[in-house]
Amino acid sequence: MRNLVVLLTDFGLKDHYVGVMKGVILSIAPQACIIDLSHEISPQNIMEGAYVLGVSYRYFPRGSIFVGVVDPGVGTSRRGICVEAGGYFFVGPDNGLFTLIYQKNRSYRVFSLQESRFFRSKVSNTFHGRDIFAPVAAHLVRTRQPDEFGPEVRDPVMLPWLWPKHTDKGIRGRIIYVDRFGNLITNICEKDLKGRRIKGVLFKDHLLPFCKTYAEQHKGAPVCLIGSDGYLEIAVSQGSALERWGREGEVYVLWA
Repeated sequence: MRNLVVLLTDFGLKDHYVGVMKGVILSIAPQACIIDLSHEISPQNIMEGAYVLGVSYRYFPRGSIFVGVVDPGVGTSRRGICVEAGGYFFVGPDNGLFTLIYQKNRSYRVFSLQESRFFRSKVSNTFHGRDIFAPVAAHLVRTRQPDEFGPEVRDPVMLPWLWPKHTDKGIRGRIIYVDRFGNLITNICEKDLKGRRIKGVLFKDHLLPFCKTYAEQHKGAPVCLIGSDGYLEIAVSQGSALERWGREGEVYVLWA
């Protein structure tokens, strides 16, 4: 399916930004079908955007085109890129937003967006989502190939802090995303814990229990578990871990 365009931004829904991106896409490729993945990424939080995109894209049909715009460096010398990986396409800034895409695919190709004939005729220094990324996505719908947009990139930007650190006594990680329930999602994934007996999870000087479900603990009690996206999360049963502890702090899973 090459007509599906999926949008991820930090724009929110109050302003017109998302709407005009859709208008640009449909003006170039009327056959496009546009889906909103999320527009509530915290402003300029590239790591949040990378997480949401990285755990979501495989639920869409192959050939889907993802436009990611979490872009604090818009208008600077940072590159715009088009990534082809696993049968999917990703368009956005080269700032680490596609880190988990690179991590989850053994092979991928990255192309710099340099051919201005695929952009809007006037490009704003503050809105590349509208003037560059949306038009490029639309041209992908029209079956243009990624290598038509510019030369191949061998050194795409990656976020090094998305990987946890292994030790003899456990594994250290950090919070990379907070969902609307106040659950604190870490960069420690299920495969990092495979085959290990877990003593507990140390966070904010508290040793928290490792469980299978939220309801395993009574209301208001802390709980750690593997969430639906396959990452370790810190939660409060029928409550908010964010309200209790905030979102900062090291997470340390201790082996039994």
